[in-house]
Amino acid sequence: MNIVVGVTGGIAAYKTVHLVRLLTKAGHEVTVVPTEDALRFVGTPTWEALSRHPVTTSVHDDVARVRHVALGQNADLVVVAPATANSIAKITAGIADDLLGTTLLATEAPVLLAPAMHAEMWRNAATQANIATLRSRGVHLVGPSDGELAGGDSGPGRMSEPEVIFEAALGLLAPRDLDGLGVVVSAGGTREPIDPVRFLGNRSSGRQGIALAVDAAARGADVTVVAANISDDVLADARHPSIRVVPVGTAAELSDAMKDAALAADIVIMAAAVADYRPATVAHQKFTKEQGVLTHVDLVENEDVVAALAAARAEGHAPGGQTIIAFAAETSEDAEERRERARRKRERKGVDLLAVNLANADHGFEKRDNAVEIVGAGGEVVASAAGSKNEVARAILDAARRMR
Repeated sequence: MNIVVGVTGGIAAYKTVHLVRLLTKAGHEVTVVPTEDALRFVGTPTWEALSRHPVTTSVHDDVARVRHVALGQNADLVVVAPATANSIAKITAGIADDLLGTTLLATEAPVLLAPAMHAEMWRNAATQANIATLRSRGVHLVGPSDGELAGGDSGPGRMSEPEVIFEAALGLLAPRDLDGLGVVVSAGGTREPIDPVRFLGNRSSGRQGIALAVDAAARGADVTVVAANISDDVLADARHPSIRVVPVGTAAELSDAMKDAALAADIVIMAAAVADYRPATVAHQKFTKEQGVLTHVDLVENEDVVAALAAARAEGHAPGGQTIIAFAAETSEDAEERRERARRKRERKGVDLLAVNLANADHGFEKRDNAVEIVGAGGEVVASAAGSKNEVARAILDAARRMR
């Protein structure tokens, strides 16, 4: 989605830096349009580095493309954060004396304002009248919060936190087609200990599972993420009021957590890479060279978690029952061979949909991009997607919703 983030001249502009980061990491194209005053708080290089787009305040730049109109025309959403009392007054009056003003007048996309000002300015009758007018025109607001303000003051007027604005923005972009549903997603890769320092594992980063969780929450679902060994920077993207994270380590722990969470779930997505085997015994102390070379490890098979979930499928949920989706990472470059393996695996595991993804140097584990084909009950490919893991997540949830 194309999102314009307007930044006006308030100290809360420093928080908008994190908002832009959240939006770009979620896969959206973000163009930052600051006012001249906003650049006194956060400079142009910061906005350009985060958004990866040129930043200007002037209507006289890029005239050939009529940028002062094109930005608004092409936007899927315009967010103004912070929206100061002055900027709210100008927006209400339709004043377009800079690039942000012309963008707001030219857009037919949803507009979301995040007010930020001192409490007295927020309570002022003029500001409240402007807010009432903007609401009557369909402009959306998030906040302000009641809390500490600049200069040591406190009260209503504090800009909402970036994560809250991010949630509100996604809510305006995403269809609320999962409203009221419970979604459980496993993510990451399990680790099976050999001794206190070694383990059998895989290269899954958890990004695809987290992308699925974030998109499901944006579409109105109540989400549980069973997170297996996911780094803090990846897991940070799952900070959302509707997402609960359950950390696990091994396949057995993941199995227990998934079975528990699936009891109340309408959609279960097994995106984690689960170890097929674990060491038969785990040493209590680290193997050392003095003990000799560790040449082999006896293995036993782990439970097939998704097959167990399908076998114990819950009844009596929302219309459509419980939908179960599994993943299969394949390395074959032959697309038809991947599809055939996916058909057999979907049938064997008893799931509704199976997303087969190509795992190679460019896609899959530890990569930003992914490519999947989604195989349905009849063995047909019901959907496909290639691109960012956020785009793939949307395609998978679209397929699940159509099936339901």
